[in-house]
Amino acid sequence: MTDPANAPLEPATIARVLSESLPYIRQFHGKTIVIKYGGNAMIEPALQRSFAHDVVLLKLIGLNPVVVHGGGPQINEALSRVGKQGTFIQGMRVTDLETMEVVEWVLGGQVQQDIVMMINEAGGKAVGLTGKDGGLIRACKRLMPNREDPNSPLDIGYVGDITKVDPSVVKALQDDQFIPVISPIGFGEDGMAYNINADVVAGKMAEVLGAEKLLMMTNTPGVLNKDGVLLRELSARTIDALFEDGTISGGMLPKISSALDAARNGVKSVHVVDGRVPHCLLLEVLTDRGVGTMISSR
Repeated sequence: MTDPANAPLEPATIARVLSESLPYIRQFHGKTIVIKYGGNAMIEPALQRSFAHDVVLLKLIGLNPVVVHGGGPQINEALSRVGKQGTFIQGMRVTDLETMEVVEWVLGGQVQQDIVMMINEAGGKAVGLTGKDGGLIRACKRLMPNREDPNSPLDIGYVGDITKVDPSVVKALQDDQFIPVISPIGFGEDGMAYNINADVVAGKMAEVLGAEKLLMMTNTPGVLNKDGVLLRELSARTIDALFEDGTISGGMLPKISSALDAARNGVKSVHVVDGRVPHCLLLEVLTDRGVGTMISSR
């Protein structure tokens, strides 16, 4: 039986889709688009191929994609092999020294190189970076607010706050038609590595690069209300209310906070998109139909 998702399209349908994409190709030509790559799209082979295809196509038609990747499931798997279990506080991974060594190996090695190879095999030219390369991401230790005792912030180990992003190496790669693939690892003035939430890195990278769009891939249709209904558009005011009533919690906290900060700091369009939808990047960037939640600074 033929899979309907892979059934051949009628020529008229193909022509209509290509025609619909033309205004967006013209509008976004030469513009930077930062993509936070994570969730199911990183672990399901069909979605991996879809992602790599989308990124290469965006580059070929004149856009400048920059990929910032996560790797939570891969880190958890590696930790379990050494007898450790991941723990989280307010959506942030508690990272002792041993965990940090695993994070560096998984994100800056295994995961990054898999993504680079995948994009290259799809016809692109990808290059992997960490915060150390070209002094890209400077960081300092992050202390989390303690809700029970505001005067005693929580130390969650080698988790970092970004103090500075120097995009020179990313811009140089873009000028030479490479696709940067960035691991969310920052480095302090003392050379110590810090684990930084990938959503935070993606948001800050979009700000510093003056990106046209920030796309955050996730494992849900977008931001949902308490009844599970997709919220197509969010403003700063509605986001604050969703934080207050607990609708946005856990791993969504840094994601939505970073998205809102990016929107407030010059990124023209911020979207939380469903990474489980094949070719979700093309649907969001090149068609009239979005596949998630748009966030504005209003």
